[in-house]
Amino acid sequence: MRTADPARRRLSRALVRAPILVYRCGFGWIFGRRLVLLTHVGRRTGRPRHVVLEVVGQGPVTGSYVVASGYGSRAQWFRNVVAHPEVSYQVGARRRDGWAYPLPSAESGRRLADYARRRPRTAAALMRMLDRDVDGSPPDPEAYERLGADHEHGVPLVLLAPTPPSEREPRPPRGRTPS
Repeated sequence: MRTADPARRRLSRALVRAPILVYRCGFGWIFGRRLVLLTHVGRRTGRPRHVVLEVVGQGPVTGSYVVASGYGSRAQWFRNVVAHPEVSYQVGARRRDGWAYPLPSAESGRRLADYARRRPRTAAALMRMLDRDVDGSPPDPEAYERLGADHEHGVPLVLLAPTPPSEREPRPPRGRTPS
């Protein structure tokens, strides 16, 4: 079996990684609250890694977001945040330090079904892109719920929550310091 030629893979990779460049150039606001730039640590290398993910919903705390792992527990970023949950993330122009928490299966399923109800076309397109077998118009909430609840072969969700101010390192004061 022959794999895609290197030029196609490079082009695909460039297209998938283009939003990272947009964020790095300071234009993350273009995506609004739909995408998040997640910076995490490689579990083997210890080096910073970046990925842009679709925001599935808001978390329970101000500044927290829920994202989906389209490739389940096989996704490299998912495996990295399980090993090293301390992350930083950016939504729009706002950057935060925080933690990544994989949601329990039942909650993950419920939230994915809710996302499909709120954004049926986006959810269906995302599932098609990931080769997930979720058909129906309107979307079948039970199918999305099963998919979200299956962390191994489905689409588990991860909560990105900001680090509480009391746990952050003190930052130097802004502006001039008295001499």
